[in-house]
Amino acid sequence: MTDLTLRPAHHHDQDAIWSILEPILRAGETYALPRDWDRERALAYWFSPAHHVFVAQDAGAVLGSYYIRANQLGPGDHVANGTFATHPAARGRGIARAMGLHSFETARALGFSAMQFNLVVATNAHAVALWTSLGLREVGRLPGVFRHPVQGPVDALVMHRSL
Repeated sequence: MTDLTLRPAHHHDQDAIWSILEPILRAGETYALPRDWDRERALAYWFSPAHHVFVAQDAGAVLGSYYIRANQLGPGDHVANGTFATHPAARGRGIARAMGLHSFETARALGFSAMQFNLVVATNAHAVALWTSLGLREVGRLPGVFRHPVQGPVDALVMHRSL
């Protein structure tokens, strides 16, 4: 990584974001989203009005994207939630870590007091290790709630940290 920049996503980033999301969706191993979503549906979801969307860019290339939003409405809207995606060719370069740290700062600036991930697939060892290293702790385990395409029903973790 030469000069990673984290910035709000723009309409012109959609092709790059789709190139990141499509292989993740098709694999079906980490997101509780339909594997058959097309570009239009996936990007409409990613850029939902309630989502604050960002990209991680290095040397002009978008290598990752994330969004944060309120985890719940009303009395639960002080807790942030997020979804993160790194381009397959950029994994292992600290992109997800940088996006995670940026998301905590952004969430604080938006008035959130905590970050909670409702469904971290337990077999996604890289995500579990990353979030644990960034101070999230497992506060619950949901047995067999994720239908993994290879391993069948697997557990998901609820992870949380104060900001």
